[in-house]
Amino acid sequence: MASEPWRNSRPAPSLDEVRYRVPSPSMIPAWLRAWWPAILWSVMIFIASTDSFSSDQTGLVFEPLLQWLFPSLSPDTIDFVHHIIRKSAHFVEYFIFFLLVYRGIRGGREGFHWAWGLVAWLIAALYSLSDEFHQAFTASRGASLWDSLLDSTGALVALIAIFLIYRFFRRAPAT
Repeated sequence: MASEPWRNSRPAPSLDEVRYRVPSPSMIPAWLRAWWPAILWSVMIFIASTDSFSSDQTGLVFEPLLQWLFPSLSPDTIDFVHHIIRKSAHFVEYFIFFLLVYRGIRGGREGFHWAWGLVAWLIAALYSLSDEFHQAFTASRGASLWDSLLDSTGALVALIAIFLIYRFFRRAPAT
C-alpha cells in the first residue's frame, strides 16, 4: 500500500450512505416540475422580442442564406420569404408555448379537459399581448395586434391538435 500513495485506503461508500445527499424528485415542488418548461419558453419569447431579433438583425442571417440557396431569387422575393419565415416563427413559438402551458396546467393529471385547454389558450393569448406591448418599447420593433392574433392562432391550433390527439389516438384504458 505504501508503494501506491495515490490509492484511497477507504472503501467506496455504499448507496445507503450517499442516498441522503441526492435530492429526491419529491424535493422539487410538483408545480415547478410541471411549469419550468413554460417559464423557460416564455423567457425565450421575451428575449426574441428584443432588438437582437428584429427584422434587420434576422435579415443579416436569412437573406444571405436565401440568396446562397436560391441565387435566382430577386431581392423582393427574398424579403417576402424572410417576412414569411418571421411570421411562421410567431405561429410556431406560440404553438409550442401553448403545449408547455397546457403541460403546466395539467400537472401530473392524465387526459384532456377543455377547461385546461381554454385556460392555457387564454394564458398564451394574454402573454402574446404583453409581448407586443413589450415590443412597443423596443427601438427597432413595433407592436402589432396582427402579430398577437397570429400568436393566438398558433396557440389555438395547438389546442385543436391536443384535442384531436386525445380524441382519436389515445387508447381507452384496458379493463
